[in-house]
Amino acid sequence: MRLLVVEDDKDLNRQIVTALENAGYAVDKAFDGEEGLYLGETEPYDAVILDLGLPKVDGVSVLQGWRRAGKIMPVLILTARDRWSDKVAGFDAGADDYVTKPFHVEELLARVRALLRRAAGHATSELVCGPVRLDTRASRVVVDGNPIKLTSHEYRLLAYLMHHQGRVVSRTELVEHLYDQDFDRDSNTIEVFVGRLRKKLGVEVIETVRGLGYIAAAPEKV
Repeated sequence: MRLLVVEDDKDLNRQIVTALENAGYAVDKAFDGEEGLYLGETEPYDAVILDLGLPKVDGVSVLQGWRRAGKIMPVLILTARDRWSDKVAGFDAGADDYVTKPFHVEELLARVRALLRRAAGHATSELVCGPVRLDTRASRVVVDGNPIKLTSHEYRLLAYLMHHQGRVVSRTELVEHLYDQDFDRDSNTIEVFVGRLRKKLGVEVIETVRGLGYIAAAPEKV
């Protein structure tokens, strides 16, 4: 899952980005509304954390610009303002949730997980595909009750496919949603990660759809 953090406070931006990366997400960052508006319009994010009090372009205007451009990614707004009118303005502009500063990082992470779940049509923090269970809250994967140790990139790949279970996901989409801007992107690495995942999981839940990409699907019972 690839996220964008738009926050002008550099210390807070770094704190949020670090927490999200430690939770297994690929994260891009922006420090003003102008840069955030551009990234949100040109890059495919699964969710955005957006401060309202931004320099150059304010957060509400940024959000309105994304929605006018047809961008539908979930957006969680951050605000140091506790006036109800600011929250209403954010929701009216197209926000999906909000957190008022100061906040606990764990609450922010929980709200991000909830946004991603709802966007993908899942009701709980645990995703299930046949014998594979992925706990998005603990970033943990088990197969038939046995824990599986994955690298951060392997976990991101499996989580993205399981969030979009039953849908064919192209290599291009995976590259766009699994890596941040600074990563040296190469679609061939996806094949490597898929191969490693299949070996570690030991069950056939990731199918290759020739010429199209991959799909997470529960194995058929014999």
